[in-house]
Amino acid sequence: MKKLPDRKLLALLAAILFATGCSTAAQSQDTPAGDVVLKVGDQKGGAKSVLTAAGLLDDFPYKIEWSTFTSGPPLLEAASAGAIDVGAVGNTPPIFAAAANAKIAAVGVSKGQVEADAILVPENSPLKSVGDLKGKNIAVAKGSSAHGQILLTLRSAGLTTKDVTLNFLQPADAYGAFTQGKVDAWAIWDPYTAQAQQEAKARVLTTGEGRSNGYGFNVAGKKALDDKGKNAALKEYLIRYYKAQKWADTHREEWAKAWAAETGLKYEVALAAVQRNGDQVVKLDDTVIKSEQELADAFTEDKTLPGKVDFAKFVDTRFQGDLA
Repeated sequence: MKKLPDRKLLALLAAILFATGCSTAAQSQDTPAGDVVLKVGDQKGGAKSVLTAAGLLDDFPYKIEWSTFTSGPPLLEAASAGAIDVGAVGNTPPIFAAAANAKIAAVGVSKGQVEADAILVPENSPLKSVGDLKGKNIAVAKGSSAHGQILLTLRSAGLTTKDVTLNFLQPADAYGAFTQGKVDAWAIWDPYTAQAQQEAKARVLTTGEGRSNGYGFNVAGKKALDDKGKNAALKEYLIRYYKAQKWADTHREEWAKAWAAETGLKYEVALAAVQRNGDQVVKLDDTVIKSEQELADAFTEDKTLPGKVDFAKFVDTRFQGDLA
């Protein structure tokens, strides 16, 4: 081998070391503990509100950056892309995200009442039963928990989503369409249910009772889960989030006041929503996974999703011992 001059050899070694250093830095995904910033996706009046009301953000040991989303599906798109680290959604968004092979995993779950998951109709609507929905226009946020509810509700009457026209609208737009008579019904959740009942005289055609599983998930992005530096922050956040839910369940009037102040809702609307809800942490186990798999299969059978979803592959139980 031809011997390189000393200066050229040193330059080559420096180039190799520099390239190796750049490669190592590019591959490293661990954030130093002191530099951790937890990026949390939220829906208005959601996690930030209840954590603040419960006093559980006062001494949170990490910096939090909050982002607000209109519903669960866009929140999970952000989590999959690494734009946020974690966020809370209903029972259906993780299924749609899994169907798209999103880089996310459910890391915590709570179970709540389902009577607020309603299908609303105008006060003077001729619709009296689920069967009457055939051929009608229904507003719903695509991939949301309400989408799952309308699917299961129609199935209970021997119908499919092909027997109705689903108008995919985010809650604010759906409220406008509903109050202007542009749709026959609206599948929605609280506090919108309470708001429509009190301010638009909406009538409940049916609720999720006996159909919806009532689960709500905290979902983290794979990028955050693969970052050892962020795992401690994720664990602390989840523990406090579910403590805040327990606080809200025993301080409903205080929570309603805080919720109203955060969202601009009337106190009476917030209180009505709070009084019929009480989400409590449950174990992220086979019972939960089986229930979600059944919902996913229902979407597949309805041909809303193109293929079978294996929900268990999008579950991460690493924090369950701490949440117990």
